[in-house]
Amino acid sequence: MRFLAIIPARYASSRFPGKPLADLGGKPVIQHVYEQAKKVLDTVIVATDDQRIYDCVKSFGGEVVMTSPNHACGTDRVYEAYQNYCATNHLPILHKETVVINIQGDEPFIQPEQVRALMDCFPTEIATLVHPFTQNDTLEDLKKNNYVKVAIAREDNHSNATIGRAMYFSRSVIPYIRGVETTDWLQHEHHFRHIGMYAYRADILQKITQMPPSPLEQLECLEQLRWLEHGLTIRVALTHHASIGIDTPEDLQHALEYLNNFK
Repeated sequence: MRFLAIIPARYASSRFPGKPLADLGGKPVIQHVYEQAKKVLDTVIVATDDQRIYDCVKSFGGEVVMTSPNHACGTDRVYEAYQNYCATNHLPILHKETVVINIQGDEPFIQPEQVRALMDCFPTEIATLVHPFTQNDTLEDLKKNNYVKVAIAREDNHSNATIGRAMYFSRSVIPYIRGVETTDWLQHEHHFRHIGMYAYRADILQKITQMPPSPLEQLECLEQLRWLEHGLTIRVALTHHASIGIDTPEDLQHALEYLNNFK
């Protein structure tokens, strides 16, 4: 199969405008993301709607395309960039042997093995990553609504790197463990935090951009619920690398503290 990565990167952000350009150890955040992805994939493209981000990526030698500023979500931006890539390289858009990996532009510490874990999920329709909650986490961590939880249909007899199939994503704590005090839930290690990286078969990527918003998606504000409601399969691979996304200036400070250990 052919794999390529597209990194959607917007300048606008209610909590941290311009975060892809924020300095992290002498490089902009978007450059860290790009260079990590390039450790695995030959084709990595930044998709942006802002000239400043476009110029920044060009300055460090990255591949970048301008996209519409009117996209409702990153997936739509990824698809526009993919269409551009196919047109430039005279490739068929709906090739079932092509997989597009969506890597968020505010995740500077993605690991090559995380990208490979997504690749190893195929053949499937969509793949994503989860990170286990453990006893090192707190009950407050588990309850945070900005940590999206995943209920998984576990599969013991799988032939690739997946641990199962996503049944539901929620900002609430799922699954509920009946008969166990909530203070003891983390000891049972049945809870998983979603890591917002996706890989889509190219024809499925086109399909999901044409789907109307679904009721569950609108309730939880999670676009992946739209895909489940329309009957698509989302395979789940496990990663033990915690995600450090940058959503606020405080997150950037935390990332700076983490950077030396990451190296």
